[in-house]
Amino acid sequence: MDLSNAYTILQDAVGVITPAAQLVVRHRGDVILSEAFGWLDPESREQPTRRDTLFDMASVSKLFTVATFMTLVEEGHVALDMPVNVVVPEFGGLRPIQPYEDPLSPDGMVAVAEDSGFVNASQITFHDLLIHTSGLPAWRPLYREPSTEAARLMALNTFFSYPTGTQVVYSDIGLILLGMAIERLTGQSLDIAVRNRVTAPLELQNTRYLPVSSVESIQSVENVAPTEFCAWRNRRVVSAVHDENAYRLGGIAGHAGVFSTAEDIAAFGQTFLDRPTGQRRGFPLVLSSTVDAMTRCYTHGIGTRRGLGFALWLDDPEASSNPFSHRAFGHTGFTGTCLWIDPQRDLVVALLTNEVYNGRQNRGIAGLRVAVHRAIVEAINHHR
Repeated sequence: MDLSNAYTILQDAVGVITPAAQLVVRHRGDVILSEAFGWLDPESREQPTRRDTLFDMASVSKLFTVATFMTLVEEGHVALDMPVNVVVPEFGGLRPIQPYEDPLSPDGMVAVAEDSGFVNASQITFHDLLIHTSGLPAWRPLYREPSTEAARLMALNTFFSYPTGTQVVYSDIGLILLGMAIERLTGQSLDIAVRNRVTAPLELQNTRYLPVSSVESIQSVENVAPTEFCAWRNRRVVSAVHDENAYRLGGIAGHAGVFSTAEDIAAFGQTFLDRPTGQRRGFPLVLSSTVDAMTRCYTHGIGTRRGLGFALWLDDPEASSNPFSHRAFGHTGFTGTCLWIDPQRDLVVALLTNEVYNGRQNRGIAGLRVAVHRAIVEAINHHR
């Protein structure tokens, strides 16, 4: 199969759109392309990107949180229709609907609902969190809080931004709460729960959180793709999570914080195509019925198509999912990462970049994703 076009697109993007990248393509269970591109220090070009270089997965981390949670559902420890309040009692009571702080504008506010009112947090279910219809705001400035515990309390006590079930608002806060619930259900910190239930069983040896206080993160600096210069931290972010809220939460959070390689991320994606039908817990990670539930659309008529944790195919030529089949599911990450799984083609694509290295304005990652994905799909279609 000739994937040279995809290879050339990424090669040409290095130094123009992104300093570094990795691309892994798996077709019919086999790795048919695994390449690293660019430089970890684009100024000196003394450190080439390697296939084992770690990239900040940003919101692709959410898939690890969701997968961990779904193993708990399969084992009967929790149910999708259970109120979050049953597991996390602090998340309860009537709360106002109001605008939330705009993450891309320091003084801006985002109003989702036209009318004010209240939402009963005690009635929000895990299903609501997973499909992003809970009513929670997309984001809150947790990083401005003085400590990790204060940031956690801000998430637990947050107001709402719209009536539950009326819209789809992709919410970091919802996944932060899901991560907290996992900790309560397992009695373990989220990073340990993810390791025990996902990364260790799948033997993803290069996938892990880098806690803010960890010596490991200091030792890993030389082989971690750097991200942007952070005004809040007053430094280029290297070997620490890019997301400010995840950093304030200690580097371990339900919405961000995982570092990985394209090879590991593609192997993780493959588990959703390798579909067991018997009792778990073997390999792959979850049952076929669970994957079916995770990849079904629950948001018809109210907004962007969402499964349980997964983003779904969109009829938008500028969407990174668009080149794939209508059955595709996956996720993107703000730093420039993405994972897409196409059951119709038995295809997994993991494209990791640190495109946010160049800042948050005039970004080129959206077009790059579509171009690479289209080139891969065209190569597979031609190969037939």
